[in-house]
Amino acid sequence: MTTSPPQIETRPARTLVTIATYNEIENLPLLVDAIWEVAPQVDILVIDDNSPDGTGSWCDERAKAEPRLHCLHRAGKLGLGTATIAGMRYAIEHDYDLMLNMDADFSHHPRYIPALLAGMETADVTIGSRYVPGGGVKDWPFKRRLMSWGVNTYARWLLGLRSKDCSGAFRCFRVDLLRKVDFDSIRSRGYSFQEEILWHLKRAGARFTESPILFADREKGQSKINSREAISAIGIIFRLGIRNWLGI
Repeated sequence: MTTSPPQIETRPARTLVTIATYNEIENLPLLVDAIWEVAPQVDILVIDDNSPDGTGSWCDERAKAEPRLHCLHRAGKLGLGTATIAGMRYAIEHDYDLMLNMDADFSHHPRYIPALLAGMETADVTIGSRYVPGGGVKDWPFKRRLMSWGVNTYARWLLGLRSKDCSGAFRCFRVDLLRKVDFDSIRSRGYSFQEEILWHLKRAGARFTESPILFADREKGQSKINSREAISAIGIIFRLGIRNWLGI
């Protein structure tokens, strides 16, 4: 008589979707519902920088009746990088398995979330990528395409990154790997955070994969990108590159 081996029960990964907001009342209610349409199992954390348009207040009201929604309020605009770190710390402190970060303006469409989560079966970081086969950008002028190509090429060469899309924010992270990152050592506060965190995770031994997305500019609200942050990002990536090349 033979006996079958005992069945090992595996629980679904606890997943937190993080969204940094500032004046996104036109987008956030629709986005939250769209996320749960494709991934009803996830929790959502909104990190709001004291939006004067009522984004944070809406989140508090919705959260009263929705246990999957959480709100983190900050005193003001403290930078996209620090907002993402706040989400990472929350995921660690609340023992999530995966953290998926995305923009609040539908430029990262929720329909790609299942593919990003599936990528985590064999990776520690899945990047929603505009620059792998099947990915792309919608309605970008040539100048913006050239700038994005230049920033990504610059970051890959200086930081030794192999990912095609180093500057996008649509990503899923294994929380156990985030525990290895010294967040206090991260210097980026704005958009260069996207490249810097990949560099830290590479040094921590992360396995990366990319999943194609179509990036579309926001239809509602105002963009937060400005030239000052872009110039600052170039300088921060250069300093990190020196550290990378010197092995510091």
